Amino acid sequence: MILAQLANFAPHSTGLAMFQDTAAGPDFSLLGLLNNMGWPARIIALILFIMSIWSLAVMIKLEEAIKIADRSKKSHLAEVVTAGLQEFKSTGGAVNEETIESSKRALERAEAIVHAKLKRGLGVLATIGSTAPFVGLLGTVIGILNAFQQIATQKSSGIGAVAGGISEALVTTAFGLLVAIPAVMTFNYFSGRVEAFDVEMDNSSSELVDYFIKQSHKR
Repeated sequence: MILAQLANFAPHSTGLAMFQDTAAGPDFSLLGLLNNMGWPARIIALILFIMSIWSLAVMIKLEEAIKIADRSKKSHLAEVVTAGLQEFKSTGGAVNEETIESSKRALERAEAIVHAKLKRGLGVLATIGSTAPFVGLLGTVIGILNAFQQIATQKSSGIGAVAGGISEALVTTAFGLLVAIPAVMTFNYFSGRVEAFDVEMDNSSSELVDYFIKQSHKR
């Protein structure tokens, strides 16, 4: 009787063991995916990590520049207007057409310099935002090729044969998007702020030139 029960239990035990082996399968946790990545995919992930750090550093610098421009009594406006007033003063304060044109050119030069200062770093964000998805896509292609190579080598189409390639494709694609999305959003935000500063500087320059013109008419 006992032997019969053991005989009946044995197949179930074997099936359970097979189920457990199948359930164990590849590890698709983040650490498991990273461990299954080949060296080409790891190099791509390292490049994306460097791009993310670079992007973060640019974001911090741009944010600080914007805060200074807002906090220091409109320092961007003061720099532009001061340049025009200094040029006007250097001509002896004579209000005439030549003096006004000279002051206007000084204002335009100051606007260009301030604009370049505020825009410094935006090119890096634009580059990272546009290239990071393609770098991730390169890792995806490498991962897929690796998966097909494993299938051909092992002559098996099971999930275990392609786990390494799938992990490379998933990680690099996700990493590329995680780097690109914040970079693009930040680029658009700071571009809008710089455009707003440009409008303020243009208005201030125009007001100063109008003031000089009115003074020339009074004389």
